[in-house]
Amino acid sequence: MRGKILAFVGDSIGRNHMQSLVCLLSQVDDPRDIYKDETDKFRRWLFPSYNFTLAVLWSPFLVKEMTKKIEGSASEQLHLYLDIADKKWTSQLHEFDIVLLSGGQWFLKAAIYLEKDEVMGCHYCPGTNFTQLGFYFAYRKALRLAFKSINTSPDYKGLTFLRTFTPDHFENGRWDNGGTCERTVPYKNNEIVMEGMNTEMYKIQLEEFEKAAKDGAARGLKFRLIDTTWASLLRPDGHPGPYRYSHPFAKDKNAKVQNDCLHWCLPGPIDAWNEFLLEMLKRESM
Repeated sequence: MRGKILAFVGDSIGRNHMQSLVCLLSQVDDPRDIYKDETDKFRRWLFPSYNFTLAVLWSPFLVKEMTKKIEGSASEQLHLYLDIADKKWTSQLHEFDIVLLSGGQWFLKAAIYLEKDEVMGCHYCPGTNFTQLGFYFAYRKALRLAFKSINTSPDYKGLTFLRTFTPDHFENGRWDNGGTCERTVPYKNNEIVMEGMNTEMYKIQLEEFEKAAKDGAARGLKFRLIDTTWASLLRPDGHPGPYRYSHPFAKDKNAKVQNDCLHWCLPGPIDAWNEFLLEMLKRESM
């Protein structure tokens, strides 16, 4: 990995994954913070002893997104352009030796979907006459376009990883209505099954990855899958829970606070994702 650049492209869970790797690599070299933008969502660290650079690029949808005011209302609506890749990451592809894509959870947001600047439909858009296409449709289109952008980039010759979908562990509600994650031990294999949204998002990833890997091989590009979904599903004990911010009970030990049952504690189960990544990198000739 000497002289290489590895880029994480995705959402806040991708950033969480990157933070884990920074911590692990810091055990052997002190990273230099060499770049961050004004939003703190695009950052780079250099590990000088190895001339290795780690980058993170914020692109939760992988495609162009815009937030627009709803006419006659103070509210805003998310618009996703499913035929336009997000240039914030595609414009930098040529710089990277390794790209690690991830994501999926942000597609649950209500959104209007467009192609060729025309509305195709939406996910959860009450009060409109748009076709309800749903977020599975949008995620498949976005992931397919992301892979196509990589496979058709004239200057990218790197290794591409896709990390699979991350389940959450909210119980007794969702993230915004009192959901919690209070378990303190992992599930055993026979204590939980993967179903519903987790299964469908995972299936979409496998199908689109297989197509992209086949197309990439014809162009001399390598694609690899980091399958973390089942291993992550077994770890309901690895989330910050009420400790998404420090000292949540300092003023009231019985306070009702919003739980984070999606992101991961550091150190914690997410470190295993990087064990997978590092083992897979060892097998590559780069």
